[in-house]
Amino acid sequence: MQGSELVTILAWVLLWAVAIGVLTLLLLRALRRASILVQICLVVVATVAVLVAGMVSAFNAMFISARDLEVMWYILAVASAVAVALSLMLGAGVSRNAARLVAAARRLGRGETLGGEATGPGAPGRDAPAMTSELAKLAQELEASSRSLGESRRREAAVEKARRELVSWISHDLRTPLASMRAMAEALEDGMAADVPAYYRKIIAQTDQMALMVNDLLELSKIQAGTLRLSSEALDLYDLVSDAISDLAPVAAQRGIRLDGGGDRECMAVADGPSLGRAVRNVLLNAIIYSPDGSDVHVGVGRDGGDAVVAVQDSCGGIADEDLPHLFETGWQKDPSRGGRAGRPGPKAGSGVQYSGAGIGLSMVAGIVQAHGGSVTVQNADGGCCFTLRLPAGPGTGHDALQGGAA
Repeated sequence: MQGSELVTILAWVLLWAVAIGVLTLLLLRALRRASILVQICLVVVATVAVLVAGMVSAFNAMFISARDLEVMWYILAVASAVAVALSLMLGAGVSRNAARLVAAARRLGRGETLGGEATGPGAPGRDAPAMTSELAKLAQELEASSRSLGESRRREAAVEKARRELVSWISHDLRTPLASMRAMAEALEDGMAADVPAYYRKIIAQTDQMALMVNDLLELSKIQAGTLRLSSEALDLYDLVSDAISDLAPVAAQRGIRLDGGGDRECMAVADGPSLGRAVRNVLLNAIIYSPDGSDVHVGVGRDGGDAVVAVQDSCGGIADEDLPHLFETGWQKDPSRGGRAGRPGPKAGSGVQYSGAGIGLSMVAGIVQAHGGSVTVQNADGGCCFTLRLPAGPGTGHDALQGGAA
């Protein structure tokens, strides 16, 4: 074959390739919304067409015999049929896998769970047919998204359940003092009250109780919304706990409960004094309320590694193990009648203890401590339970173990 003939053949092949390629691109653009099976077949047909056009140009330039030309046409026909068949098989497989992923995404939108446990035809789980690496990665991402959305739905359902229960309990707690105040107000209006000043005092007490409940709700809403403003500074936890003991000593004395406080002096922590003081008072008041008359409540201050620790141990008799994880949930009450929490005895009637009773005190404690970068835990110990508040320690001295002693 002469050099000029080779150049002519290559020129024709290039011309056919460009023309068929441009036509294929235009068809692909027009069919961009068509099935991937159609697009794969179109590409294969275009490739075969370029090959046929090139072979025809070569045959015409080489002037081969008719018998040889017939054989070459047979070869091209068989090769083209095989190529188209393989493209159909490949396209069908890709189309099926894509349909499975579409069905999986549809199930994901309906809130169903994907993964190995799924048995439907749309689940890309471990029993699904093999896919290309790209589609397999997409299937894995769908499974991961399904797990994440499932967990989010469970958390949302738990939050919604807690919200409904809290609204129900708050409504119950508000209705009781309101009904009492209405009855006393009607008695005063009708002149039926035998001891008018006592009725006034009771109305004021009921108002104070509702005010406490509303303040607790406002504080809790700030914590949950992340809008609680903290003014952190170095403070001595020993002094903060001593102030809390002094404030609640009269309440404990009414019940004959002995408050035993002590630990490391100058146990420094970086915290907001008012909010942390409220958290410590809530825990201490909770211990006084649910401890039997004549028992002990111990408060310890110290260091544990790099943390400053406040531990409050009461004599409530312990809490059921299955109830311990729920103590810091907002509004959680084990007893639907609201006679006590987690099987612990309720406050003594007429004790003069002022608390909201809405089941949000401990959740507020957890929120305040967590806002300080700390943690709060509870466990059963020595005939009661021990609440431990851990906070980032500030500069100061102290031993690693909590120590007892009179404050």
